[in-house]
Amino acid sequence: MQRTVGAHLSFTTVARTKLAMAIAVARQPGFASFEEDLVVTADGERVEPRELRGGHGGRFHVLELSEPAEVEVEYSARVVGASAPEPIDEMELIRYVRPSRYAESDRLLPISYAQFGSLEGYELVEAVREWVHAQLAYVSGSSRGTDGAVETLLHRQGVCRDFAHLAIALLRAKDVPARLAAVYAPGLVPMDFHAVAEACVDGAWHAIDPTGLAPRAAMLRITAGRDSSDTAFLSTVGGRLTLNRLSVTAEADELPSEDPGTRVCLS
Repeated sequence: MQRTVGAHLSFTTVARTKLAMAIAVARQPGFASFEEDLVVTADGERVEPRELRGGHGGRFHVLELSEPAEVEVEYSARVVGASAPEPIDEMELIRYVRPSRYAESDRLLPISYAQFGSLEGYELVEAVREWVHAQLAYVSGSSRGTDGAVETLLHRQGVCRDFAHLAIALLRAKDVPARLAAVYAPGLVPMDFHAVAEACVDGAWHAIDPTGLAPRAAMLRITAGRDSSDTAFLSTVGGRLTLNRLSVTAEADELPSEDPGTRVCLS
């Protein structure tokens, strides 16, 4: 399968702004072909961000601007094939079973045990996906950046990250390691960056998407972490910026059909 993805960002910074972008496709071994291009300009002049390695093949591009600037970012990638399965790291299995900022598994433990009883393994993963899909309505712009899984459950609506956070929290409450993955998702409507959950069962990380909005087999990982605080596509580490424009593209030469019950590992 060939996938062609890209992102265009336009934003305005104040003086002494340091920012990090997570928009590049994760670099993992196994792809038959991997081509990409990243062009960043500040006030029309090309600048070169520094690339820092994140977890799970993710890469963050860091830019430091001493003066206020109008910044344009253009990223594109063409990827053929799939990456090799990610090795299981025992420390990650501990990290991803703990509560986190947006996946408050400790607060949802009673609900998870009451709803899913003695279910284990992938049967539990599939039950959580189905339950979250049934409980929440997908409503664009309905959640705040500070909302976690508990708030999402109370309001019964959200966007992709909210669906993923709730699924992750319910799985962690039953001691299943779970994390959030930011992805490019061919077939997604409306097109944007997308977020799904990943659960580690039977020796592999399996992607689940309670929104059901795009085929998982076509998705390309950008990065992954405890929750969206680890995977934001644009964040400041000092200073301030205003996002003026964001557009995302993601296409596959052969868009696969989606069977939510099939096990899928992200590329």
